[in-house]
Amino acid sequence: MSRHLSLTIIFTAAMWTLETAQAANPQLVDIATVDPTIVIDLRYATEHNVTGHALYPPGMRALVLPTVAQQLAGAQNYLKQFRYRLKIWDAYRPKEAQESLWKYAPKDQYVANPEKGFGSMHSYGVSVDATLVDDWSQDASMPTKFDEFTPQAMLRYAGRDPLVKQHLTLLQVAMSRNNFYGLRVEWWHFTTADWKKYVPYWEDKQMSQTGESPSPKS
Repeated sequence: MSRHLSLTIIFTAAMWTLETAQAANPQLVDIATVDPTIVIDLRYATEHNVTGHALYPPGMRALVLPTVAQQLAGAQNYLKQFRYRLKIWDAYRPKEAQESLWKYAPKDQYVANPEKGFGSMHSYGVSVDATLVDDWSQDASMPTKFDEFTPQAMLRYAGRDPLVKQHLTLLQVAMSRNNFYGLRVEWWHFTTADWKKYVPYWEDKQMSQTGESPSPKS
């Protein structure tokens, strides 16, 4: 099968998913309808991601569970006092898109295998990828760009730029105060602390046997 045909199939599947996502999971809500001041820039709807091509169809909305949307609104309110806002790079991710991401992105500790365990947290509407913009909608300086799977993207910033450290700390504080926690290898990834209410983590056989909590991947 040619690469062009493969991408056509993936795109068609994504189009179908966009139309049926809320039908299949009616709990998902559009972040923009809960707080329109949050900036939406879904990178997987563009070529600006690790795969180099769009995984989502045009018009894809940033969907999450209602409780997660309220948490984001809380983080946004916190940031406004410092004259910053949230920018969302990713939210709900259809399984078809996760399968494509798995094919093209680095495996290891970064991307969740959609066929193993419960897959990606994004596919349940409990995780977002987020950064900051200022009052003029300019991106705040951060440790790396989106999807830059390098040691520099670690949750704990080890660089020497005080402004980058300040921005990252502000983002992390805003999210943690609103019941999110981060991912060790991706500073931009945040998951609601209540994720176990919505994710069938017991389907991960290894975790079921050990009783351990997982380290959710993107």
